[in-house]
Amino acid sequence: MIYLQHPRDSVIENVDKMINCGNPSFGGAMYGCGHCGNLKFVPFRCKSRFCPTCGNKYSIDRTTSMSFKIIKTPHRHCIFTIAEELRPFFLKDRSLLNCLFSAVNSVISRMFFKINKSQRFTPGFICVLHTFGRDLKWNPHIHCLLSEGGAGTSIPWRKVDHFNYRLLRDSFQTTLLSELLSRLGDSFKKVKSSIYANHKNGFYVRALPNKCEPSKVIKYIGRYLGHPVIATSRIDSYDGDFVTFHYNRHEDEKLITETVPVLDFISMLTQHIPEKHFKMIRYYGLYARHRKSDLKLHRAISNEYITEAQLAKELREKYMKNPPEGMTSAEVRSMSDDELLDMDYFFHEFDDINDDDFGEEGFYIF
Repeated sequence: MIYLQHPRDSVIENVDKMINCGNPSFGGAMYGCGHCGNLKFVPFRCKSRFCPTCGNKYSIDRTTSMSFKIIKTPHRHCIFTIAEELRPFFLKDRSLLNCLFSAVNSVISRMFFKINKSQRFTPGFICVLHTFGRDLKWNPHIHCLLSEGGAGTSIPWRKVDHFNYRLLRDSFQTTLLSELLSRLGDSFKKVKSSIYANHKNGFYVRALPNKCEPSKVIKYIGRYLGHPVIATSRIDSYDGDFVTFHYNRHEDEKLITETVPVLDFISMLTQHIPEKHFKMIRYYGLYARHRKSDLKLHRAISNEYITEAQLAKELREKYMKNPPEGMTSAEVRSMSDDELLDMDYFFHEFDDINDDDFGEEGFYIF
């Protein structure tokens, strides 16, 4: 069997990085103990999102960043999906993935604008692009963490806990198809008409209330930012020519086992590597601004708001009294605010996240 593959530059770069990740011949750092004289060499990592080890670190970093941005108010976890007929267009031209983000931004902004046109309520929301499902197939969709409320021109905060699902579905379909038409031209008109005929209820949008804190939702979504496309535990066998893997089908949780040629399997994985510099996470509305400019908003939402500087001060006092293992009070005192916040987050990053927190109608994977 002959395979003709033309990998993208980003694929070649990320695969090459992953293969050489942790290879001492590519350099590293030497650490020494000033007391006992012991030395330890730590090789440099590749920092590629495609790498199972470094991808996990990327996921933690992004989750930390999102956690610092969210305001103290209930958030809604929304999922925006597209028609299966559209998936090949995004695979062929990955720049079209930007249309998914802009369509979600337009739909949410319009929904809040209609609440009170004079106040122009603005919510805070974070959009994350996922491109794969359980079967490893190309399936781009947007996960969105949306505040249940918004800030107006004169009203500090307006709680919004009723979402018009029909508006979300229809508006997302119309907005996305219009953007694709403007990008692809007249050749897309026939496809657009066909999709309207086959999807009369709009594109599926899931926006049910969550049953847990926004921080847990962020961690849940963040798992998949640097998560490998397939866990090694799902790969059953490899004989040099074929790879056998399994997954539980979303529709009925039935166990499905597939055997595919090894090069096809590699293609299924590498198709999900994003282009270089492509932003998989984007911040909109209130979260597009710097947090320090929104202190009045935080005060309006909660009487117990704490700025990052205040939180860092409290953490410094806490860890100076009881330094973490391997550290001294002097080392804690010399740490920057950002380093303290990061350290405190990593100490708690392994807190259990139970799927039951989301309820039967919470989160699902395609």
